[in-house]
Amino acid sequence: MLVLTGEDGPVNLKSISQKEGISLHYLEQLFSKLRKGEIVKSIKGPGGGYVLARKPDEISIGEVIEMVDEPISPVFCVDHDGEASATCHRSGECTTQWLWAELGDRIRDYLNSVTIQEVCEKARSRGLSMEQ
Repeated sequence: MLVLTGEDGPVNLKSISQKEGISLHYLEQLFSKLRKGEIVKSIKGPGGGYVLARKPDEISIGEVIEMVDEPISPVFCVDHDGEASATCHRSGECTTQWLWAELGDRIRDYLNSVTIQEVCEKARSRGLSMEQ
Protein backbone atom coordinates (compact mmCIF):
# COMPACT_ATOMS: atom_id res chain seq x y z
CA MET A 1 0.00 0.00 0.00
CA LEU A 2 1.34 3.40 -0.94
CA VAL A 3 0.74 6.40 1.23
CA LEU A 4 0.34 9.79 -0.36
CA THR A 5 0.99 11.85 2.76
CA GLY A 6 3.58 14.05 1.12
CA GLU A 7 6.18 13.16 3.77
CA ASP A 8 8.41 11.62 1.11
CA GLY A 9 7.13 13.76 -1.73
CA PRO A 10 4.50 13.07 -4.35
CA VAL A 11 3.76 9.54 -5.51
CA ASN A 12 3.27 9.03 -9.23
CA LEU A 13 0.57 6.80 -10.65
CA LYS A 14 3.04 4.64 -12.56
CA SER A 15 4.71 3.56 -9.31
CA ILE A 16 1.33 2.84 -7.72
CA SER A 17 0.32 0.84 -10.79
CA GLN A 18 3.47 -1.26 -10.65
CA LYS A 19 3.50 -1.77 -6.88
CA GLU A 20 -0.20 -2.57 -6.52
CA GLY A 21 -0.80 -4.34 -9.85
CA ILE A 22 -3.54 -1.93 -10.88
CA SER A 23 -4.04 -0.68 -14.42
CA LEU A 24 -2.57 2.78 -14.96
CA HIS A 25 -5.65 3.79 -16.97
CA TYR A 26 -7.93 2.76 -14.10
CA LEU A 27 -5.79 4.66 -11.57
CA GLU A 28 -5.98 7.78 -13.73
CA GLN A 29 -9.78 7.57 -13.59
CA LEU A 30 -9.81 7.02 -9.83
CA PHE A 31 -7.36 9.81 -9.06
CA SER A 32 -9.29 12.22 -11.24
CA LYS A 33 -12.31 11.59 -9.02
CA LEU A 34 -10.21 11.79 -5.84
CA ARG A 35 -8.74 15.10 -6.98
CA LYS A 36 -12.18 16.54 -7.73
CA GLY A 37 -13.32 15.33 -4.31
CA GLU A 38 -10.35 17.06 -2.68
CA ILE A 39 -8.94 13.83 -1.25
CA VAL A 40 -5.68 14.18 -3.19
CA LYS A 41 -3.94 17.01 -4.95
CA SER A 42 -1.61 16.77 -7.89
CA ILE A 43 1.89 18.17 -8.01
CA LYS A 44 3.07 19.12 -11.50
CA GLY A 45 6.53 18.93 -12.98
CA PRO A 46 9.53 16.63 -12.64
CA GLY A 47 9.15 14.49 -9.55
CA GLY A 48 5.46 15.31 -9.49
CA GLY A 49 2.60 13.05 -8.61
CA TYR A 50 -0.08 13.00 -5.95
CA VAL A 51 -0.22 13.77 -2.24
CA LEU A 52 -3.13 13.70 0.18
CA ALA A 53 -5.01 16.99 0.26
CA ARG A 54 -5.61 16.66 4.00
CA LYS A 55 -4.02 14.86 6.92
CA PRO A 56 -4.50 11.07 6.79
CA ASP A 57 -6.41 11.14 10.09
CA GLU A 58 -8.97 13.51 8.49
CA ILE A 59 -9.91 11.24 5.58
CA SER A 60 -12.15 8.22 6.11
CA ILE A 61 -12.07 5.12 3.96
CA GLY A 62 -15.80 5.59 3.40
CA GLU A 63 -15.15 9.05 1.97
CA VAL A 64 -12.58 7.64 -0.44
CA ILE A 65 -14.94 4.90 -1.60
CA GLU A 66 -17.76 7.39 -2.02
CA MET A 67 -15.55 9.72 -4.09
CA VAL A 68 -14.58 6.99 -6.54
CA ASP A 69 -18.25 5.99 -6.76
CA GLU A 70 -17.75 2.37 -5.78
CA PRO A 71 -20.78 0.48 -4.47
CA ILE A 72 -20.66 -0.76 -0.90
CA SER A 73 -23.86 -2.78 -0.91
CA PRO A 74 -23.40 -6.44 0.07
CA VAL A 75 -25.84 -7.68 -2.62
CA PHE A 76 -26.86 -6.50 -6.09
CA CYS A 77 -30.50 -5.94 -5.14
CA VAL A 78 -29.70 -3.08 -2.74
CA ASP A 79 -28.20 0.10 -4.19
CA HIS A 80 -25.50 2.24 -2.59
CA ASP A 81 -28.12 4.23 -0.64
CA GLY A 82 -29.57 1.09 0.94
CA GLU A 83 -32.70 1.24 -1.19
CA ALA A 84 -34.14 -1.50 -3.38
CA SER A 85 -32.30 -1.59 -6.67
CA ALA A 86 -34.30 -0.98 -9.82
CA THR A 87 -32.65 -4.05 -11.34
CA CYS A 88 -34.07 -6.41 -8.72
CA HIS A 89 -37.10 -8.25 -10.06
CA ARG A 90 -38.12 -9.42 -6.55
CA SER A 91 -37.77 -6.17 -4.61
CA GLY A 92 -41.43 -5.96 -3.66
CA GLU A 93 -41.61 -9.54 -2.41
CA CYS A 94 -38.14 -10.24 -1.00
CA THR A 95 -38.23 -11.16 2.68
CA THR A 96 -34.57 -10.37 3.38
CA GLN A 97 -33.94 -7.19 1.41
CA TRP A 98 -34.24 -5.15 4.62
CA LEU A 99 -31.47 -7.31 6.13
CA TRP A 100 -29.07 -6.56 3.26
CA ALA A 101 -29.97 -2.86 3.34
CA GLU A 102 -29.17 -2.67 7.06
CA LEU A 103 -25.94 -4.62 6.58
CA GLY A 104 -24.95 -2.12 3.86
CA ASP A 105 -25.65 0.74 6.30
CA ARG A 106 -23.43 -0.86 8.93
CA ILE A 107 -20.65 -1.43 6.42
CA ARG A 108 -20.84 2.25 5.39
CA ASP A 109 -20.83 3.36 9.05
CA TYR A 110 -17.76 1.23 9.74
CA LEU A 111 -15.85 2.47 6.66
CA ASN A 112 -16.71 6.05 7.62
CA SER A 113 -15.23 5.44 11.07
CA VAL A 114 -11.84 4.21 9.78
CA THR A 115 -9.27 6.75 8.60
CA ILE A 116 -6.39 6.43 6.19
CA GLN A 117 -4.12 6.98 9.20
CA GLU A 118 -5.56 3.93 10.96
CA VAL A 119 -5.09 1.78 7.85
CA CYS A 120 -1.45 2.89 7.64
CA GLU A 121 -0.82 2.22 11.32
CA LYS A 122 -2.38 -1.26 11.06
CA ALA A 123 -0.27 -2.06 7.99
CA ARG A 124 2.91 -0.91 9.75
CA SER A 125 2.06 -2.95 12.85
CA ARG A 126 1.82 -6.00 10.62
CA GLY A 127 5.21 -5.26 9.08
CA LEU A 128 3.79 -4.30 5.68
CA SER A 129 5.70 -1.80 3.59
CA MET A 130 4.25 1.66 3.20
CA GLU A 131 6.99 2.79 0.83
CA GLN A 132 6.91 3.45 -2.87
